[in-house]
Amino acid sequence: MVFFSIVIPTYDRLPILQKCLKALENQRIPAQSAISGYEIVLVDDGSTDGTLDWLQASAADFPHVKSYLQNHQGPAAARNLGVEKALGDTIIFIDSDLVVTETFLVAHFEALTNAESDRIFTYGRVINTCNFDSPTSEPYKLTDFSAAYFATGNVAIARHWLDKAGLFDRRFQLYGWEDLELGVRLKKLGLKLIKCPDAVGYHWHPPFALAQIPNLIDKEIQRGRMGVLFYQKHPTWDVRMMIQMTPLHKVLWSILSVNGLLNEKTMAPFLQWLINQNKPQLALEIARIFLNWYNVKGVYAAYAQMRQTSPIT
Repeated sequence: MVFFSIVIPTYDRLPILQKCLKALENQRIPAQSAISGYEIVLVDDGSTDGTLDWLQASAADFPHVKSYLQNHQGPAAARNLGVEKALGDTIIFIDSDLVVTETFLVAHFEALTNAESDRIFTYGRVINTCNFDSPTSEPYKLTDFSAAYFATGNVAIARHWLDKAGLFDRRFQLYGWEDLELGVRLKKLGLKLIKCPDAVGYHWHPPFALAQIPNLIDKEIQRGRMGVLFYQKHPTWDVRMMIQMTPLHKVLWSILSVNGLLNEKTMAPFLQWLINQNKPQLALEIARIFLNWYNVKGVYAAYAQMRQTSPIT
């Protein structure tokens, strides 16, 4: 028998969190299933939007939810607290802006139990959508493909492997890389990724708008800083490739952005035109030209700063 603990960190995402939790409460588990039950371990990472107040007022509608509060420390610390409080022998990590289907748990369970070894984890499909009213109506797109080894947007793993690997590094307090860094340690233990396309989650984000650009730039700079921490822990060529800290990436994104001439200011009129044509996703993909350039510059700036204090190769 398997008991699942679904660990969810959240920070100021109440509207979509409501849909996330409702979908998890509506899981269809066959009467004869070897799934003995499940809990939803929600860790509020210091939200300011009334998340816990809403949960307390709506507790009767969410019998599977156990909620905890921590000061704002980032998703790594929040997930660690969730695992610490979890009762399950199998942990599922999802984000609080993910809306799953009714067969989500069963799909992960079947993939886990049908594997030839227990040295595995399952990775469900994540479909990106900006359709808030009906997120699960979004079709799968080529841009939804992910080659990540361990990404916590939709993954199930036996708890003992997390304990053996050492959970998430709490130093990853800014945006990015805390899950892939844990993935490097899991890979060293010999764990294999099993794709589980039937465990579908719809990752909602608001339609792209120019007003989001300053926050997106800040995230890219944060991702660069955390990428260097990732490399400090695992100074390998594979990690350099992942965090875009190679001469190839520096040249590539410099060329694509015309050494920064294509930026948030010069491209704004064209991006707004695409948005007006009801093509916000295309606008976002084009905006990644300068967003990635900010990331690469952020990586090298953080790397130079880190070498001054703790030299790495």
